[in-house]
Amino acid sequence: MQTLAKPVSVPVPSTEKKQERLLSIDVLRGFDMLLIAGGGTFLVLLENKTGWPWVDWIAQQLQHPAWNGFTFYDFIFPLFLFIAGVSLPFSLHKGLASGLSKTDLYRKVFVRMLILIALGIVDKNTPILFFEPSQIRVASVLGRIGIACFVATLLYLNFSWQKRILWVASLLLAYYAALFLIPVPGYGAGDLSMEGNLVGWIDRNFLPGRLLQTTYDELGLLTQIPALCLTVLGTLAGDVLRSGLRDNKKLIYLLLPAFTCMGLGLVWSLHFPINKHLWTSSFILLTAGMSFLFLALFYWIIDVLKYQKWAFFFKVIGMNSLTVYLAYRFIDFYHTSYLLFGGLYAPTPEPWHKVFEALGALLLVWLLLYGLYRQKLFLKI
Repeated sequence: MQTLAKPVSVPVPSTEKKQERLLSIDVLRGFDMLLIAGGGTFLVLLENKTGWPWVDWIAQQLQHPAWNGFTFYDFIFPLFLFIAGVSLPFSLHKGLASGLSKTDLYRKVFVRMLILIALGIVDKNTPILFFEPSQIRVASVLGRIGIACFVATLLYLNFSWQKRILWVASLLLAYYAALFLIPVPGYGAGDLSMEGNLVGWIDRNFLPGRLLQTTYDELGLLTQIPALCLTVLGTLAGDVLRSGLRDNKKLIYLLLPAFTCMGLGLVWSLHFPINKHLWTSSFILLTAGMSFLFLALFYWIIDVLKYQKWAFFFKVIGMNSLTVYLAYRFIDFYHTSYLLFGGLYAPTPEPWHKVFEALGALLLVWLLLYGLYRQKLFLKI
């Protein structure tokens, strides 16, 4: 790990063995993006229909809690931010090896950030109310990804992995201190309620446009600080995967931070509750640890043990993640599913119709992505 202790400053030598693309990263990204985009809707719709408690439990895990608390669905977006960080060392070293300077990379990632912010605004505001700017939501999933990747790139190219850990620790502690020490007018300091928290006050006073939750926006201004820590931590995992360490060493270096982060997050939650709406520091550490764990599991099964046939379904999605995200938004797959398959499930009980419609929509999305995969067409920014 000594080679990771210095900031990136020179291109990778041309004599270095070409880095193979890791299937596990694409598969994990595909698994995650499928749930982000809405591919798990049919599982949610199964609740209270089968009579099987375990199915109802899965359906409940794919819904966000009202405020404090944690479900598996809360983990999905943080995992994507983490995966974005995992991919950064591969893409940045590839850019350096091709002759790009650090300035070139800054410019490239900055432009990508602006494009993602713009796409995010379009995604969250269709149809866009151009003449009512107060009703346009500025915060978005894509915008958050763009900002996190830009900041993570700056840190990766200029700081060693130890100093990046210090950056993450400092940001999470500063965010913790801000929410507990800065008084909110009318509520005071340390109020973590839905109405009185600092995050909401900053969004209401400084974030233009419409706020998703009216009193705050969970993708707003202040929560960007802890959220980007997930991407920075992802770069540490990316360094491990692209290193020359043996597979068992790589797994150790992924599992150690996994259990450390989860443990710290759970302990911290005793005072700073796990809350996705506020992106609390305990929530960040818990989901970061889970991300390390999932990455280690996928890497071990897919790239070490070579059990790969089952992964093709998710690989197709993972290699076109932006496409599936935007496709679910702008193409009515559910209506098409009804038109194509409605006659097949018409004889079933009516409460099941929406389940089969959602399953048909998922099939149509995958077939679209498979066609693009066969033609080697991938939407990238």
